[in-house]
Amino acid sequence: MNNYRQDFPMLKHDYIYFNNASTSLKPKCVIEAISDYYNNYSVNTNRGVDSLGFKVTEKFESVRQLVADFIGSNSEEVIFTRGTTESLNLVASSFGNMIINEGDEIVISVVEHHSNLLPWQELCNKLGASLVFVPIKEDGTVDPEELKKVMTKRTKIVALNHISNVMGGINNLLELSKVVHQFDAYFVVDGAQGIVHEKVNVHDLDIDFYAFSSHKMYGPMGVGVLYGKKELLDMMPPVMFGGEMVDVVHNDIATYKQTPYKFEAGTMMVPEVIGLGAAIEYINQVDQTKMNAHVKELRKYLIDKLINEISDIEIYNKDAIDSSLITFNIKNIHAHDVASVLDKEKIIVRAGHHCAQLCMSNLEVASTIRISLAFYNTFEECDKVVEVLKKAGDYIDVLFK
Repeated sequence: MNNYRQDFPMLKHDYIYFNNASTSLKPKCVIEAISDYYNNYSVNTNRGVDSLGFKVTEKFESVRQLVADFIGSNSEEVIFTRGTTESLNLVASSFGNMIINEGDEIVISVVEHHSNLLPWQELCNKLGASLVFVPIKEDGTVDPEELKKVMTKRTKIVALNHISNVMGGINNLLELSKVVHQFDAYFVVDGAQGIVHEKVNVHDLDIDFYAFSSHKMYGPMGVGVLYGKKELLDMMPPVMFGGEMVDVVHNDIATYKQTPYKFEAGTMMVPEVIGLGAAIEYINQVDQTKMNAHVKELRKYLIDKLINEISDIEIYNKDAIDSSLITFNIKNIHAHDVASVLDKEKIIVRAGHHCAQLCMSNLEVASTIRISLAFYNTFEECDKVVEVLKKAGDYIDVLFK
């Protein structure tokens, strides 16, 4: 995998980048695809009849098909959004408002990212429904049998992550989906972390909605995807209104285009979508299975070194063996201080509550340090972070007096 490091311009700056769960670095092909759009096309999609607009629309729609092939769906089930957060809000605001009534229940877990908590919390508060929290295992995953125990005839939606952005455990989406549908409920999956670390086929998994972002899978920021089953998307009303999503407009009423276009109001993020397409082609070229095999090897190597060489470390997700994440604290040292020491050595990690405050409460901590690995990371980088952490306790008080 080291051969691919040259594809990432940011790695020339001698940073050790261990914050990939926040956002991944971008390969040259993605950057060049966006630059090519601005240099050689630079027009809008789905507007007018000019030849340039036609070419851009073709490029834009070809990415929709590329995404569909990547996740095992049909192209009309792929909606472009501004990211996972907008995708989940779209499901809550449209589908949720349509099917949730007073007294109904929505099931989530305490390890959800705020993007998969707050939309449901707001919906419940607005409509008089209840949030129900399913118990989690030590790696942050949900046991299908435990899910079954909290499901009732009032359960309408189950919203869970594919992979927790703190604990890193990988949920068994197929078995969870079976439980959800036994109770005639709908399964919404936050795939922000999962999309890059496990091959997904949404049809085979029988997922109702799956949301993810481009920027965590080597693509540009500002674009994401909502997959939804076509029959559900067809039922849903749009929540944003304006140009290009309309069919016919009258003085007092309008009709809207079919799925997916009725959900894509206004000027779309054309260069970002094209960049997402380049990212997917890059992942396909490198081979997602090989990428993730390397990440698992790195994590095992690093976690063994941390346990054996850092006496005061507390690792919260040791058992998430298939994860790309290591979430930890150094005893008696604040997570932000540890991250600042690492930053002085040009090692970039994440410290804080990771937009998952309920998860922090469950761990009984205010914040943690998170190392998140990608396929371009190396064993040598793992050695370096351990070396710096071994010294941190000796001089951190001096640095931060």
